[in-house]
Amino acid sequence: MSYQTIVFDVSGGVARLTLNRPDRLNSFNTVMHGEVREALGSLKGSDARVLIITGAGRGFCAGQDLGDRAVAPGGAAVDLGESIEKNYKPLVMTLRNLPMPVVAAVNGVAAGAGANIALACDLVIAAKSASFVQAFSKLGLVPDSGGTWLLPRLIGNARALGLAFLGDKLPAEQAAQWGLIWRCVEDAELGATVDALAQQFASAPTRGLARTKQAIYEGWGRTLEAQLDVERDYQRELGYSADYAEGVAAFTQKRPPQFTGR
Repeated sequence: MSYQTIVFDVSGGVARLTLNRPDRLNSFNTVMHGEVREALGSLKGSDARVLIITGAGRGFCAGQDLGDRAVAPGGAAVDLGESIEKNYKPLVMTLRNLPMPVVAAVNGVAAGAGANIALACDLVIAAKSASFVQAFSKLGLVPDSGGTWLLPRLIGNARALGLAFLGDKLPAEQAAQWGLIWRCVEDAELGATVDALAQQFASAPTRGLARTKQAIYEGWGRTLEAQLDVERDYQRELGYSADYAEGVAAFTQKRPPQFTGR
């Protein structure tokens, strides 16, 4: 279907979602929230086996478009929590719960909610000129879209608090060195790097990757003993999958596997 604020396509097992408000650094407004929600909802039942998220133009996403709902009529403050509950919380949870790899291709600034939406993806690959900014402190706000949960788990309390308190721009290269993101590549290499990864995931054992994703994220809240039980259960389930049978057959026959994601 036709969208106003995003470009969305599913082809060859790869779903691509491009935030497309380049004149506003792809910041979210009400329309974009609705269109992203609809696009992600359409993945269920599609042939997509990986989701790539990026931004049009010179930025990934500048977070919330403050011009869209900075103040209510008459200058009164608005309920920012309502937007979190209605838009950002469902978006972050959807990205985390999708039964496929989700890759953020950060092509420029990722600020505020835009930074944390990127970090909520499974893998983040950023161009060398890209940056991450926890801009909330400049507005007297708390990092949202999972920022207060993601940052300390990814880089520790000291760095999380520094980024959150100061709102400094973190260059992509340093973000990679800190372990905040998966990779930083030269600007000219971003497209090809992400395309190659997309093709790899589109032909990968998707069901196994989905369970791996689930086990790792949910494991943060479990004891080691409980996690060992989860690994046992998932391994038992996946041992009956078509992909496991194909993987074993390909290994013994010394040929590339042809996974179907089932």
